[in-house]
Amino acid sequence: MSSGGLELPPGDNGHEGGPADAPGGAPDGAPGGVSGGVSGGVSGGAPAGVPAGAVSLAPTAAGSVRAGAELDWGADAWSEVRTRAQRAGRAYIWLNLIEQRLRAVVGAVLRPIYEPVHGGDDWVVAAAGPAGQEWVQRAVAVREVSRRKGYLLDPADDNVLSFLTLPQLRELMVQHWPCFEPYFDDRREIELALDELEVTRNVVSRNRALSRAVLEQAERASARLLEVLGGGAGSPAADRLPIDAVEDLVGDRYADVISVHPDRVRLQRQLPAEDLFGGARRLDAIGIGLNLLVQNFSGRRLVRLTEAGCRVRLLFLNPASSAVKRRERELGLRKGELSRSVEMNILHVRRVRAGLRDPSRFEIHVFDETPRFTAYLVEGETSGIAVVQSYLRRARGMEAPVLVLRGGGTRGPARDADNGLFPTYREEFESIWEDSRPVS
Repeated sequence: MSSGGLELPPGDNGHEGGPADAPGGAPDGAPGGVSGGVSGGVSGGAPAGVPAGAVSLAPTAAGSVRAGAELDWGADAWSEVRTRAQRAGRAYIWLNLIEQRLRAVVGAVLRPIYEPVHGGDDWVVAAAGPAGQEWVQRAVAVREVSRRKGYLLDPADDNVLSFLTLPQLRELMVQHWPCFEPYFDDRREIELALDELEVTRNVVSRNRALSRAVLEQAERASARLLEVLGGGAGSPAADRLPIDAVEDLVGDRYADVISVHPDRVRLQRQLPAEDLFGGARRLDAIGIGLNLLVQNFSGRRLVRLTEAGCRVRLLFLNPASSAVKRRERELGLRKGELSRSVEMNILHVRRVRAGLRDPSRFEIHVFDETPRFTAYLVEGETSGIAVVQSYLRRARGMEAPVLVLRGGGTRGPARDADNGLFPTYREEFESIWEDSRPVS
């Protein structure tokens, strides 16, 4: 195919291991472009060769097929297709973020070196060198075709750099690593993360089934790579789960709930206590015994957190109240068992407070009302997070479902109180705090 006198070099033959897996395999610079269409997403082979979880339209046995039967999809098939689309969509967003960030980094570092000498878009051709001549010429030709057919909707994309794919951008970075070395500490870490993403990119570009394990691996690699490339806003402990692109897209459907866990064990696998509480500037907690904090975050760490400027307010259920006795009966505990556990936790945090230079920043109160929920409201400089559990009649706190909420930071913009749950629990905490009594 020619356009404007330019000839497209040989392209992909449509199978793994071909030129599509090498730099230049995905036209138009789209990391997750769907090249296989429906035929790439639905296997047409025999059922015996269909991987677990894949959708097959093949007949089950010879001679048992009626006309048009292979065109039907049942409820299970549609459910599987929706699952594929959801996983591929989430992976595509991460890949798109990485490609845009890497394109910006490559442009910022290499453009000032090559553009003054070669000018215009020729600096990309010069930077690619003889080794990248074929794929950079293909990018130039694809841009010309896109111009002619009206595919360039944003003038900012009318440059060769915007038509380079993730492997090509990586190749430019590797070839010119001495130029990037002053800005990034570990080349190996960047390459390993991009290697992990290549599997996902290959699957998404062909519209094939993406397993949950591969998707989670890609998300971890993307988050790590964005942080290395300077696309993040700091460590997880400092910013309490930075907002990702997927949350931005669908967040308004779920208020400020960013995750739900069936119990606290699964929560702590995804969000360890150090990531939840570490680096906080404000920590308010309410519950019966506050075990998530007291038993999973050491006293010395609490001291360091407070000395670093965090304000702590802890609100325990009064161990001498009738509410504790009712809760013991609900859980089938021996008389005084829960009361002693709460007392031990209060004694622990009192020792922490006693070791502080400024004990006024660490407040401990007790309340006598019926406990309705436990909540940990943690706020950093720019963002916050809350872990909330309702008390169930026969389930311990460790076994109750958990909501994780997004909140505002101590200096960040205020969240919309009408569309979120964080302000609701914040208001409830303040109300109970006003009616509570301090622990001496």
